[in-house]
Amino acid sequence: MHDTTLTGGQALVRLLANYGVDTVFGIPGVHTLELYRGLPGSGIRHVLARHEQGAGFMADGYARTSGKPGVCFVITGPGVTNAATAIGQAYADSIPLLVISSVNHTASLGKGWGCLHETRDQRAMTAPITAFSALALSTEDLPELIARAYAVFDSERPRPVHISVPLDVLAAPVARDWSHDVVRRPGRGLPAAEGLDRAAARLYAAKRPMIIAGGGALGAAQELHALSTRLAAPFFSSVAGKGLLASEAPLNAGATLCVEPGWQLIGEADVVLAVGTEMADTDFWRERLPLNAELLRVDIDPRKFNDFYPCAVALQGDARQTLAALLQRLPATPRDASAASAAVARLRAAVRDTLGPLQSLHRAILERVAAELPPQAFISSDMTQLAYTGNYLYPSRASRSWLHPTGYGTLGYGLPAGIGATFGAPGRPGLVLVGDGGFLYTAQELATAVEELDSPLVVLLWNNDALGQIRDDMLDLNIEPIGVLPRNPDFAALGRAFGCTVAQPRSLDELQAELRQGFARDGVTLIELKHACAR
Repeated sequence: MHDTTLTGGQALVRLLANYGVDTVFGIPGVHTLELYRGLPGSGIRHVLARHEQGAGFMADGYARTSGKPGVCFVITGPGVTNAATAIGQAYADSIPLLVISSVNHTASLGKGWGCLHETRDQRAMTAPITAFSALALSTEDLPELIARAYAVFDSERPRPVHISVPLDVLAAPVARDWSHDVVRRPGRGLPAAEGLDRAAARLYAAKRPMIIAGGGALGAAQELHALSTRLAAPFFSSVAGKGLLASEAPLNAGATLCVEPGWQLIGEADVVLAVGTEMADTDFWRERLPLNAELLRVDIDPRKFNDFYPCAVALQGDARQTLAALLQRLPATPRDASAASAAVARLRAAVRDTLGPLQSLHRAILERVAAELPPQAFISSDMTQLAYTGNYLYPSRASRSWLHPTGYGTLGYGLPAGIGATFGAPGRPGLVLVGDGGFLYTAQELATAVEELDSPLVVLLWNNDALGQIRDDMLDLNIEPIGVLPRNPDFAALGRAFGCTVAQPRSLDELQAELRQGFARDGVTLIELKHACAR
């Protein structure tokens, strides 16, 4: 007779499957064996990363394209500390991440016995970069903690959750099978009617209303389009909100609040409606927007209502439901949008006209990308000058299509996030925009990409043989450049060693041809574009 009693690790994996988890990213280790015992037959696919930081970024990319929490399994101690950068990035950008880690046996915790992978207080390491970090002291704690995690994902500002499970709890038999104990929360709900009435009245009375929307509004694209049209309000997005309005929409000012023409236009507003956006300086590239307007805010996080930008009306609730309620309170007939559309047209022209030589070079590259990128494709970008320009210049065709590590701003994000994004959006081709410096942070994840992917992933490696942004910043401040001209490897040989198809175009025309071929083939294509060849 085989013992059919589930261990804590097995039951936890089954519970995750019942919450809808279909993919986990991780690296098995001696301290997570009981989790891996539960994977066969669970319906959950395991994707082997080559570093826990990569696993965390993959889970982040999965979450951004799918809209579901990304999940990763990591070991005690070094697995957690390796993943901490990815957790911090997800925290800064409000990405739902569920990190399940082991921790040493319950009896040893805090004792300093020198156990393998021991840390003094593992929970304390991740508490500042998570919505909550918790320790399961028994198998019965696990369903409660998972339910609490999904309460954050479903009902609050979505941020990472870390659950540590001691080795003895992972291996312990469960007293009852709780793997079907799925608890769903009611969601984010609506603000009070009085606040909605006041906000609608201010929007209706506004002479020059404008809208700013961010990642918290990704489910409200239709409502935002209707509101912008009805109010004749120019629409700005944060980087996380790129693609919420069609790029050709006459009122779409895009993610231009990080450049001078965008600052000038938002300064003309008399009422600004900010929806699901932190309004952080990492989106605006300046300490504060020049707002001369009355500010109305829609957010799920009440801490945003009176921070750097105190608001006249605070609407705490779900973005889509709140905007739908505002639309019900506004006249159905759209205002004349000719003046607002003309202002947005002038903004777009000004952005083009004020590009410097480097940004103009970036634009030429991005135009070739736009010409060949399949309609349903996404772009995962790293912290590189090419992506910084793309943040405001590249016209995303849809939301969840431009992934960028905005808030934390960590190097090494682009490649693993792009890998995870393909699992979050099966069948969607992907493009990774990465610089030579950032690529070397997580280049080992090419092994994962080649091993796991059967859809096109094109990695466009922008190689200027420098930490270009930091070099330029040093020069601007009259600092002698130090540590910004590293010796790079032979990237083409490195790509071939991992099993990638490799291309090294010598002109923009060749680049466009290689992009076309890369998107036409399944698997991973590494295109190294050197700065001199793009001129």
